[in-house]
Amino acid sequence: MNAAIAQSITVKGKVTDAKTGETLIGVSVAVTGTSTGTQTDVNGAFAINAPSNATLKVSYIGYATLQVAINGQSAIDIKLQPSTNELQQVVVIGYGTQRKLDNTGSVSSVKGVEISKQASTNALSSLQGKVSGVNITNNGSPGSSPQISIRGLGTIFGNVSPLFVVDGTWYSDISFLNNNDIENITILKDASSTAIYGVRAANGVVLVTTKHGVKGKPVITYNGYVGFQAATNQVKMANATEYATAVNELINYSNKGVAAADAKPPLFDNPASFGKGTDWYGQILRNALVTNHQVSLSGGSDKVTYNYSFGYLDQDGLVRNNNYQRYTLHFSNDFTPIKALKVGYSANGVFSTSKDIPGGIFHQLYSAAPTLPVFYKDGAYGDPADYGTGNGNNFNPEATLDFNNAKTITHRLTGDVHAELAILKNLKFRTSFGGDLGQVESRIYSPVYKATIAQTRTISNLDITHNETRNWIWENTLTYDYKVKDHKLTALVGYSAQNNRVYQNEAKADNVPYSSSGNLHTSFPDGANVTFIPTAADQLHTRTLSQFGRVNYSFKDKYLLNASIRRDGASQFYPNPYGWFPSIGGGWVITNEEFMKGQHIFDNLKLRGSWGKVGNSVVPINPSIQTVSADPYLTAIFGNPQVPTQGGSINTVVPPFIVWEKGVSSDFGIEGAFLNNRLSFEADYYNRRTEDAIFAIPILASVGTNSGSIIGNQATIQNRGFEFVLSWKDQPTKEFSYSFSGNIGVNTNKVLDVQSGKNPIYSGGNGIANGNLATRTVVGEPIGEFYGYKVTGVFQTVAEVAASNQKNAQPGDFIYQDMNGDHSIDSRDRTVLGNPNPKISYGFNTAFTYKQFDLAIDLQGVADVSVYNANIGFRFGNENFTQDFYDHRWHGAGTSTTYPSTNVGSNDNSKPNSFFVESGAYFRVRNAQLGYTLPGNSLRKYGVQRIRFYANAQNAINIFGYKGFTPEIGGGVGNLGIDSEVYPLFATYNFGVNVTF
Repeated sequence: MNAAIAQSITVKGKVTDAKTGETLIGVSVAVTGTSTGTQTDVNGAFAINAPSNATLKVSYIGYATLQVAINGQSAIDIKLQPSTNELQQVVVIGYGTQRKLDNTGSVSSVKGVEISKQASTNALSSLQGKVSGVNITNNGSPGSSPQISIRGLGTIFGNVSPLFVVDGTWYSDISFLNNNDIENITILKDASSTAIYGVRAANGVVLVTTKHGVKGKPVITYNGYVGFQAATNQVKMANATEYATAVNELINYSNKGVAAADAKPPLFDNPASFGKGTDWYGQILRNALVTNHQVSLSGGSDKVTYNYSFGYLDQDGLVRNNNYQRYTLHFSNDFTPIKALKVGYSANGVFSTSKDIPGGIFHQLYSAAPTLPVFYKDGAYGDPADYGTGNGNNFNPEATLDFNNAKTITHRLTGDVHAELAILKNLKFRTSFGGDLGQVESRIYSPVYKATIAQTRTISNLDITHNETRNWIWENTLTYDYKVKDHKLTALVGYSAQNNRVYQNEAKADNVPYSSSGNLHTSFPDGANVTFIPTAADQLHTRTLSQFGRVNYSFKDKYLLNASIRRDGASQFYPNPYGWFPSIGGGWVITNEEFMKGQHIFDNLKLRGSWGKVGNSVVPINPSIQTVSADPYLTAIFGNPQVPTQGGSINTVVPPFIVWEKGVSSDFGIEGAFLNNRLSFEADYYNRRTEDAIFAIPILASVGTNSGSIIGNQATIQNRGFEFVLSWKDQPTKEFSYSFSGNIGVNTNKVLDVQSGKNPIYSGGNGIANGNLATRTVVGEPIGEFYGYKVTGVFQTVAEVAASNQKNAQPGDFIYQDMNGDHSIDSRDRTVLGNPNPKISYGFNTAFTYKQFDLAIDLQGVADVSVYNANIGFRFGNENFTQDFYDHRWHGAGTSTTYPSTNVGSNDNSKPNSFFVESGAYFRVRNAQLGYTLPGNSLRKYGVQRIRFYANAQNAINIFGYKGFTPEIGGGVGNLGIDSEVYPLFATYNFGVNVTF
């Protein structure tokens, strides 16, 4: 009797993990050879009508597919084995999914469960060390988003971040997401995988899939933790006695060459009388409380599934009064009104408030005199002028903090609505409309006060900046799947339209009274004399129209082909708005060849290669249109009666037109596994070129511009490198399993060509003393390399100075190397000092489970990278010194040949030089978490499915040689790696619980 005439029965059962016994939610259970299928509910249960002699196909992402014969049974419990064959797992790609076996590009995925295990408040931070070729730099400020670069820096002007696609909608960041709402994050790294997103894919693509509901009874989950953050590797400053000693030395240096009658006396008669003095870091910084809570509800039926969640984050900053609060909402529903039609929506809402720190506070803490008391005995603020330090760091940090009143409020709604129609058996049409509506308002109120001679204000001021984002994207795709015998083909065509607009307004008013409630004003009071600062709306509006297509082909699961093309038209490039972005990739699954059937070395082995071209539209809007700005110094008299009229000046020289900035890359990879798929590896070599890179090149001011630059397609930039991933997974016993995974990425950044020829482009002035520029970009070298004088020692005597090429120096000053041998030291003796672009990044991740216990440890680091410690030389007089500098400073012949005197802030000593450039390499225990899950049988009678407790430590161990707070220093292009006021690195210790009802 065959299946067609066999008796139909209802088969019920439960699907569990064969190793852990945990129920699996959303497992696909289908009758082989038919369209009949279902999914397991939240308890892992399923029910399906099938012929009594049929076979069930049971499949789930991350598990080996199982064929189960019914044999007339009405009750079948199924145990799935975790899939150790990486090639059979499903990965997310642009506009769809596919088996890793069929993928020809470089794609890496991280599951949401790994992200939610970390104490990071932004999901991107949780990726640090988990994906090869991805460099993430954290900013410790609460609520801030980390910087991310994929396979090096290829863009000089505009946004260097990748494109973020959340459930099909495009964004510039994912700060609006709660980590617990994320199902999966996929990184697309090569052009073959990113080209389908052509217009914004030059810097890579990050795909985020959020959680959706599954069929079954309602399930409530709670995830929460509470903990604290503490500054690590805190920089130790000189105490009051040491500071007074150093300042007296500094005055002594200033007296050299000055007549005795004009010499300044020592500032401090008895340095030892001050003792240790004020620890300003201890006064202002704190251990900061952080708590995070999330509650979700999910479930559904055959027709409707849902997933709703609410999250709350309260994070204090290391600086007193600094606080960030965030409320998140996530809603998703999927409807199946008829078998051929699926409709749904996904929405994310976020509301956040931030009490911001005052600008420059970290420089003040670094510089403040420890001889200065926080308060005098009468309660007044300690005044630097009273201690003769007014010509140096003229601030009391406590007063700066107490009179700071700044707040940022954010409202944001993101999401999409979508529908999918099965027109034919193998033909599907999908349409989606997504949007990003945001509002950010920053308020800064400066009251009337008098704290010190320098810290005083006679007129109050309220400044309100208001930014609104109004973005939408509408996309339509048609997908055809064809399979016959050994041939599999998937073809996709699509159309996309986007509109992005930002509205900016800023207004100021003086003489605004302080709010009687003590809260920051939400608006200008009646009668205030408000000054509005307009922004040109057309400079903040872009539109894009796109058509795209892709073909994936496989023959016998051995030979793979992927080809795509996209045509984008972007308003930024008017009057030449269109660009074409093709890609092609191929793969060969060697282990599926007949000649490999008898071998016992490889469980799988696959070669792949790809080439593609992508674009970058996040560049200055309408850069080929000449702009003129108002100039208060240009005034003309016209008319009768005569009226003065303000003039204007040209900002930049622009070319007649600008073409697309393009990323052209090739990738060659190999994937394989041994020892019954327990040991797997993946290796890639890539070569990425940014062609027609857009940025500004300085030109002579004599051409009549204010900024002295010309914007255009100026350069070609190369990032070339190697990535390697090695993983081991095993379960020796039923109760014990473990895994190890290590990755390393090596990248070399180089400028291949630039319109300025061999003339360098200088930048890097952020926080550099005396207006010097510390970086340059030039052909043959990496973007923004550190550039300056090479220090070979420190002058010890007057005679040594007299015999040198630096006649104006004095003992204790740096000795600079004469690079060109002309027996003089000038700008022509500058040389390359270091590279702020990390060459090596690596990570090592482990996981262990034993009975109800689980342990995960993540290690991460970077190597072969330099940072610039601008804090040391950024001085105006009597700022404090670090303990390290004080202990090693030159203070007499023979005392030091490496550290200068306390006169390090002089014009010559503070010039960009090798002393300020240090290794930025570091190694850290990024995350360590120990968890315990209560036995499920003892909980179910209370209606609880699962409870897991855990303790977590993040950034608890950090090893580096850098003399600042942290070598993990971000910055814009040209200022990357310059430490002038970096938020301190902190460790997070927290305790949490996960509960499922």
